[in-house]
Amino acid sequence: MNLLRHYLLALQFFTRIPVTGRLAAWVGYSPAMLRASAAHFPGVGWLAGALAAGSYGLASLGLGPQAWTPLVAAVAATLATVLMTGGFHEDGLADVADGLGGSLDRERALDIMKDSRIGAFGAMALQLGLLSKLALLAWLGGAGLQTALAGLLLGHVLSRFWPLLLVRALPHVGDTARSKSKPLADRISLAALAVAAGWTLPALALGAWWLGPTQALVALLASALALAWMGRWFARRLQGFTGDCLGATQQVCEIACYLGVALATAHPALLT
Repeated sequence: MNLLRHYLLALQFFTRIPVTGRLAAWVGYSPAMLRASAAHFPGVGWLAGALAAGSYGLASLGLGPQAWTPLVAAVAATLATVLMTGGFHEDGLADVADGLGGSLDRERALDIMKDSRIGAFGAMALQLGLLSKLALLAWLGGAGLQTALAGLLLGHVLSRFWPLLLVRALPHVGDTARSKSKPLADRISLAALAVAAGWTLPALALGAWWLGPTQALVALLASALALAWMGRWFARRLQGFTGDCLGATQQVCEIACYLGVALATAHPALLT
């Protein structure tokens, strides 16, 4: 029952899915519970991936084998997940780009990241991130509907596991009292990481079954490299992470996962 409560609390925190009324009263709340709910971030990814894959599949089947169908399906999948999360992670990407692109000074960068207004760097990062997603998902759909659906599920789950490693490796440097990542201000425990891995490994296994072991492995490596790059960037520029950093990492790792699937699908001979 505690695992279910923590999962529902994660839905409250990471999505716009309403957990209200008697259900919310049953779930309850405490700072410790909110912190424990972070372990279920990849579990939220299962729901996001299923929603994205369902939207992609329905758009593809509804429009039929037309030239622009994969692109329309990619838009449908992306729109569905943005509506589900309220653009939570995209907002983090924009804020990080504004902060780290707008100033070389650490304290000034952190101040910029707290500003709710979007600047030039944030707007560019947001547009390029969304365009990268749409282009890669459209390409995957052109390679086969199953490839796109499996890539979506794997991308959404895997990209929500990697930020937890940042929480484990780096200190929180945001304004804890007002931060969106307040429950993650304390480093995540190994037990919580084990729960998160329990959500993630089945997605990897399913990806290896649907896509093939090589494609799943390349997707895993590509997203892991993206995590390493983001972690090094945050450690060097901020000496830690903020909630926006976690959202930005999710977005970059998701895109990297799709890129890995696309590269492995396009060049299978080079990987055997």
